[in-house]
Amino acid sequence: MPIAEDWCRPFRVAGEVEVFHVDLTPDPAREAAAFEMLDDPERGQWRRFLHAGPRRRYALCRAALRTILRRQFDCGNERIVFGASPYKKPFALVRGRPAPISFNVSHSGDHGLVAIAPTGRVGIDVEERSTRHELDGPVAAVLGPDERSELSRLCGDRKVQLFFCIWTIKEALIKALGTGHYTDVSQFQVPANMRGGESTGLFRFPHLPSIAWRLEDLGNRDFAAALAHEMYPGTHPQPHSIAEHMAIPG
Repeated sequence: MPIAEDWCRPFRVAGEVEVFHVDLTPDPAREAAAFEMLDDPERGQWRRFLHAGPRRRYALCRAALRTILRRQFDCGNERIVFGASPYKKPFALVRGRPAPISFNVSHSGDHGLVAIAPTGRVGIDVEERSTRHELDGPVAAVLGPDERSELSRLCGDRKVQLFFCIWTIKEALIKALGTGHYTDVSQFQVPANMRGGESTGLFRFPHLPSIAWRLEDLGNRDFAAALAHEMYPGTHPQPHSIAEHMAIPG
């Protein structure tokens, strides 16, 4: 993987979806190389960020995504252009045509994740775990009744782990759906088996029961993360995770 190979590495294969990890730790040389890969609209977006951290994360993730797409479609960087849906979900044009894949990007702190799917919509979310949230207060408003009940019975690290598991799965789902925060995440719940610790699950939105989504918990000791991938009719989820774990760089 040229150009971004110093900060972007394969992380996991989850079903049909390839997931890449992006190292977002400060590094002036990487940031300069990433900025050079951006086109004029992206550089304009970069300048709108007021602080160094968001600028760094945006440039490194977007340059990593460009590098992945260049490899996927064997094209020059200048042949890739990005647009966004009415709900601001990005899409790519390659050589002037819509890229025949789905992708999604998420970042938190020093970690970014990029998901690439050959078919179906895909969403990914990563969050550095933190105890700064008051989990019994307003944050709990994003949870369904069973989720709130289960969280209330836990304390300490177990409570934090469960909350971030639920939260990243819900974020991945609404990002995959493409409606952003117009969807009320308190109106649906993460599958019970995943709340109980299993790594994969099957989900259907209450208002869209004909569409199934394969879920996978991608979290590790460094961050919480989750993937949601739309399943086509006739496909079936694997009974256990078939993901191939790969080392995070650095």
